[in-house]
Amino acid sequence: MADKVEEKLTVAAVARRLGVAPATLRTWDRRYGLGPSEHVEGEHRRYCPKDLAKLTMMRRLIVAGVAPAEAAEQARNCKTAVKIETIVKEFEVREDVVEAIYKALQGFDRPFVEKTLAHEIENYGVEGAWSDVIVPTLFMIGEEWENNQKGIEIEHLFSEILQHTMQNRVVELKKPINSRPVLLASIGEELHSLPLYALAAALCERNIETYVLGARTPLSALSAMVTRCAPPAIFMWAQLPKNADTKYWREIPAIRPAPRIVLGGPGWDAISCDEVIRAEGLEHACEQISQAIGA
Repeated sequence: MADKVEEKLTVAAVARRLGVAPATLRTWDRRYGLGPSEHVEGEHRRYCPKDLAKLTMMRRLIVAGVAPAEAAEQARNCKTAVKIETIVKEFEVREDVVEAIYKALQGFDRPFVEKTLAHEIENYGVEGAWSDVIVPTLFMIGEEWENNQKGIEIEHLFSEILQHTMQNRVVELKKPINSRPVLLASIGEELHSLPLYALAAALCERNIETYVLGARTPLSALSAMVTRCAPPAIFMWAQLPKNADTKYWREIPAIRPAPRIVLGGPGWDAISCDEVIRAEGLEHACEQISQAIGA
């Protein structure tokens, strides 16, 4: 069987993979000796997989705050790639974590983002990671779109990573403190459902069981679940004002005891009602739901 031919990449291709400018790669080659390891006379220089691995390590170390010269030395001398878990453990300031995740997203470095998020959640819990790292990163992404109409692909990537991460944090609880699950739903035609999965993960850490009804939950589905499950609390998310309708709590079937209704999302900003609670954030929503079940 013939040996597998190694993929050889151009400067432009490597630059796209790492999320840096081609000029940056040329600088790393000239200044630190991190260039293509092989060169055939008369042909353009191309990077082999080993070269790409070293450059990926260089990029990750720089993103994590290591000085370029030191990062280059580690990348050159290390026989095997430094594990991402080792890199992310070096963060001491949460603002640095936000900046690192944002830069990694620009380079489409999904493994780095996933490992960093996992480290933050393990150390600070879902609520801490959400408020100190995830929300500020989402804000940076949104700000870039507002100012330059760029980065929509980064928002989609980060949202997908977050949903996957949060869903994996929700485990089957052997002895939840609530006898009946809490309902979480994005109501009406609301497509934004990421906050539901973050809330479910945060409540799971509090040993509270949930049912996530997901995006575009109609009143009929919500009503059916209320009748069948008699939830102690219902969380309704509305990102957009057009989906924030009082009928979603006023027209559900009456049960005893009545569930605590907790609203989340900017869509509810124009709604004023003493019958329900407007959550100011993830932690507030968790506190209100915990109180509803007597925790």
